[in-house]
Amino acid sequence: MAAAIVVVLVLSIVVFTGKRSLDAKGREYNSRREELSQQIAEEESRSQSLEEYKKYVKTKKFVEEIAKNKFGLLYPDEIIFRSEGSGR
Repeated sequence: MAAAIVVVLVLSIVVFTGKRSLDAKGREYNSRREELSQQIAEEESRSQSLEEYKKYVKTKKFVEEIAKNKFGLLYPDEIIFRSEGSGR
């Protein structure tokens, strides 16, 4: 009878320590899952922004901005007024 009690106690200790280890791993996995969910949300937002930019790049307004800002091009009837201190 005493041997059976000892075996039950030993098994209880083993099960208890195993449970604690599994609980710790569970918390770690839940934390990692939350991090990954946040990263997925951020990447989806970034993807949406890139899609909007992709559409914008195909517009006439974008082409006009690049032509004016990067290449200094103007429409034939367009006049630009600059102040003395503008540096351009």
